[in-house]
Amino acid sequence: MDEASTSASAGATRRAFPPARSGVFYRFTQQNLPAWKPAMTPGCLIAMFLIIGIIFVPFGLLCLQTSNHVAEIIHRYDVDCVPNAYRGNRQAYIKDSSISKNCTLQAKVLEHMRAPIYVYYELENFYQNHRRYVKSRSDKQLRFGAKYTAESCSPVHWDNNGSPIVPCGLIAWSLFNDTYDFTRGSKEIKVNRKNISWKSDREHKFGKDVFPSNFQNGTLIGGGKLDPTVPLSEQENLIVWMRTAALPKFRKLYGVIEDDLHADETINILIGNNYNTYTFGGKKSIVLSTASWLGGKNDFLGHAYIVTGSLSIFISILFALIHVKYPRKNGNG
Repeated sequence: MDEASTSASAGATRRAFPPARSGVFYRFTQQNLPAWKPAMTPGCLIAMFLIIGIIFVPFGLLCLQTSNHVAEIIHRYDVDCVPNAYRGNRQAYIKDSSISKNCTLQAKVLEHMRAPIYVYYELENFYQNHRRYVKSRSDKQLRFGAKYTAESCSPVHWDNNGSPIVPCGLIAWSLFNDTYDFTRGSKEIKVNRKNISWKSDREHKFGKDVFPSNFQNGTLIGGGKLDPTVPLSEQENLIVWMRTAALPKFRKLYGVIEDDLHADETINILIGNNYNTYTFGGKKSIVLSTASWLGGKNDFLGHAYIVTGSLSIFISILFALIHVKYPRKNGNG
């Protein structure tokens, strides 16, 4: 072998890829694997849309049927709980601490409600998704204590004496504080308010050794108060409230009734109407609801599947008619 051939052979040996570069992963990342691209023929498209429709429409009907089996009671009370003398000036009513805020409403159970029955409060026209409102909190303070009080909590971060407020921020300051109690005749219906928040929030976002301090002690009171002897990780009403809603109409879990409610019976709802929604034209409702494998009552998912499936079937039929009337041979590309 001559010198030139030996040199070329040595150069090829040096340029050979190492074993690490010859593996499937390297070839995948460098897009060297063989590819397959399906040929989207008219028959393939028609079959695909038809299959989607055949699957989606029955599933949508199943979702609607499941949602219809969820029993629900909704009662708006922000107007009914205002005394007649203050119907024309509701702000004066809610701001006057000398006026009793307690009221009793009756609700008739139209169909059997099997436990557990979830009790929600529903607020409307309350924009928890406002940028300044959402940012007005300190996650480090909620987890580790007052030393992490931040300017992001402004304007509710220090009290009049310059001491840190725990928990700080507008979200905590506006804590919902209406109360609900239920009776059936003379018998009380107990509401379990434990484990209504996310377990991950209790264990990882709110400190077990962080206690409220200087909260709602100023001249301007926002919403509810907190027990200073109970750590934040156990203040579940606060934990639920701090998970802000995306829409101006939302529900948050208040508690769980662990007894069945029977059809045609009447229950009494004792409401402490403390929360001020009258200043911004908000609405308040109480909701009692059972649940299914899809969650609460919601017809949107079923309607979405039915509409999507119906459109898919319509498109498949339309494409089939066009293909029959104007047939076209497959291309070679």
